[in-house]
Amino acid sequence: MEPLVGTDYFIGVAQQTLWVLALACAPILIPALVAGLVLGMIQAATSINEQTLAFVPKLIIVAICLALFGGAILTLLADFTRDMFHRIPDLLR
Repeated sequence: MEPLVGTDYFIGVAQQTLWVLALACAPILIPALVAGLVLGMIQAATSINEQTLAFVPKLIIVAICLALFGGAILTLLADFTRDMFHRIPDLLR
């Protein structure tokens, strides 16, 4: 008896997992990256080497992004988790 679920199924699940991970992380990581780049250029131009000057604004930007996009990210993760649980019977056939 040959299994109905092949390696293509698992590769598709892994691909979907990576896509959901990228969609969940991007709204937080991209603004933090841009803020770090801008603050780094400002620090290089002014020769101010204070670590808290770069950390606090990035922390504030991440908090704002979590407040703005947190609901959408949680919805995305909940839908993905629900989809994974619905796929379990396909594995048991």
